Amino acid sequence: MKVLLISSSGGHWVQMSRVKPAFAGAEMIFASTEKHYGQHNPDHPFFYIPDASRSSPFRLAVQGGAVLWLILRQRPDCIVTTGATAGLWALVFGKKLGAKTIWLDSIANSLELSLCGKKAQKYADLYLTQWEHLATDRGPEYAGAVI
Repeated sequence: MKVLLISSSGGHWVQMSRVKPAFAGAEMIFASTEKHYGQHNPDHPFFYIPDASRSSPFRLAVQGGAVLWLILRQRPDCIVTTGATAGLWALVFGKKLGAKTIWLDSIANSLELSLCGKKAQKYADLYLTQWEHLATDRGPEYAGAVI
């Protein structure tokens, strides 16, 4: 199984790194918005994705194009993300191309789901929160925290 683990930088990446053991035995590919993160997993392919935010529609479009190109080239069977926009793009495109998708909302969002997390629900096969009180019958599910 080929798994794409994709996230933005900072805490999103730290949390993504902590779920890596769950995919031992799979062919793992990493992607993030920070170029030097490739050094963290030297035995696995790493791809840089340009950073973006909702304040710049042009940069969001560039980021979306980069994520789509990555998914078309790598054809992962499963996509796992802790957010933010790079991960949301990956779920959107991956779902349309037949990949299984997993969204794990950042533990930093303790009062409500992140904006990307709210949008990710319709693209995630497995939709998770790290805060038990944010879990609902309609999703996301709570299965514990990675930090």
